[in-house]
Amino acid sequence: MTDLYFVVKINDMAKKFGMVVETVKDKETALEKIQSKPSLVIFDLNYEAADPVSIIRAIKSDPETKRISTIGFVSHVQTDLKLKAQESGCDMVVARSVFAQNLPQILKRHATIETASRN
Repeated sequence: MTDLYFVVKINDMAKKFGMVVETVKDKETALEKIQSKPSLVIFDLNYEAADPVSIIRAIKSDPETKRISTIGFVSHVQTDLKLKAQESGCDMVVARSVFAQNLPQILKRHATIETASRN
């Protein structure tokens, strides 16, 4: 993720729900971390260095990881990138503003899923 605002916002909100957040900056590390089967993976679709669309494609094409929830956020004007992420299997692609506004609900829902899967 390149947007420090979102990194801080996600980390702060996740802590409120008892979630652990790991921020990765490259494709190799992301694919390695995915093997631990997190309940949610959030993508800044504008972070080209990590090639998020190909990571989404890899997650969704692997039977071991395809059930991991994926959410991507992007500028509302980037309809082509939004479409690429959706075609790659991203479960939800939203505008940055919508993501920021709904972050508490998104994390609360996945914190509940994460807690249930541990029990």
